[in-house]
Amino acid sequence: MSNTQSSSNSGPGLKRVLGLSSLVLYGIILIQPTAPMPLFGAVAGLAGGHVVTTIIIGMVGMLFTAISYGRMGNVYPSSGSAYSYVSREIHPALGYFVGWGMIFDYVMNPVICVIWVSKAAMNLIPEISFPVWAIAFTVLFTGMNLRGIEASSRTNYVIATGLGVIIILFLGAAARYLFLNPPEGISDWTRPFYDPKTFTFSAVSGGASLAVLTYIGFDGISTLSEEVRNPRRNILLASVLVCIITGILASVQVYAAQLVWPGTSFPDQDTAFCYVAGKAGGLWLFHAVNMALLIASIGSGSGAQLGAGRLLYGMGRDHAIPNKFFGKINPRTRIPSNNIILVGVLTLAGAFLLTYPMGAQLLNFGALIAFMGVNASSFVHYFLRKEKKTFGHLIIPVLGFSICLYLWFSLGIKAKIVGMCWLSAGVIYGAYRTSWFRKPLQFSPIDNSND
Repeated sequence: MSNTQSSSNSGPGLKRVLGLSSLVLYGIILIQPTAPMPLFGAVAGLAGGHVVTTIIIGMVGMLFTAISYGRMGNVYPSSGSAYSYVSREIHPALGYFVGWGMIFDYVMNPVICVIWVSKAAMNLIPEISFPVWAIAFTVLFTGMNLRGIEASSRTNYVIATGLGVIIILFLGAAARYLFLNPPEGISDWTRPFYDPKTFTFSAVSGGASLAVLTYIGFDGISTLSEEVRNPRRNILLASVLVCIITGILASVQVYAAQLVWPGTSFPDQDTAFCYVAGKAGGLWLFHAVNMALLIASIGSGSGAQLGAGRLLYGMGRDHAIPNKFFGKINPRTRIPSNNIILVGVLTLAGAFLLTYPMGAQLLNFGALIAFMGVNASSFVHYFLRKEKKTFGHLIIPVLGFSICLYLWFSLGIKAKIVGMCWLSAGVIYGAYRTSWFRKPLQFSPIDNSND
């Protein structure tokens, strides 16, 4: 397939209303400011403690990919994100492959969020069953995103403020607990970073492969490129800032948690951080953190659904999938309403068919494919094709690609089997629509204006 440009689609387009602060908040909410809390128990057990170390390793690894995302967002400020970058920079067929894999990432995020918040809600009101909660939260996610991008942005501010308060309350309680029950020696203060009794490279590497989930979601920033003021500047800045802010917040949270609860055994591993909070501040903080994680998952799930709608819009506009349905914009809200509703239906189905761990593995499967594609696109554009080559244009995408490839190979066998089946279905469908990839994708012109 060739990089053929088509004329602009008729009808309304997306609206540029978001600034840098809105982008950063969107990315943080999509990732969750409390992202390390649900993973704390699992990472601690896998890495023999060393949760802080795995969080820092994950931040360094994701920073390379964030820079590549930002650079490619400067070149192609399009709502299709990694799909658009790979399609236009390397080859449309490879971009289609990446886009099809990304659907797993964007759809599985709201799926696992619906599963988690439904079970968390059952802890509060057990009389209401899981199916009822799953339906209610799916409708909530979909309704939030059907209101329009400006309403979604305002919701992000509210969620970010609430989660910030919870984090401050936990850190305050942890500081008070440690003041009254200080660790015995200097080695105890540094044990969250390095414990000679339990440290092994394989254990920490395994923990890092799970801890990187803390950062997955920042790529959703690039899906809003066509709704951002000054996208050439703000997409790069927001991508990097979100990774750094998330890494610092996560490191502080888990460092305090490991000092309060030095061991790796918990009454319940999935909700380990709630027990840490309860030890530090009492029963009220246990429930407050549980509620905060529920709210955070609502924000993350609805944000991922927003990004999924725009990914499908980008692919539909280029006729990679049926344009008449996926490339349509609601003239009143200026959002791809068909896609938002479809993702809601898929989210509800996934909540009934999948477990949380399997959904998370499938999320990683698609996300890491997208990350590798973006790093490859950055390498091709800035190092292979640019006349002026720099060492940074070589090493950053190469390191980003290598880290993501290693993490992809570390996924569970079941996730890789299901993921490969999905990719195979995508290849068959793509071959059908393009006469075995002989017909070109009709790329729509990208609006580079900052209006």
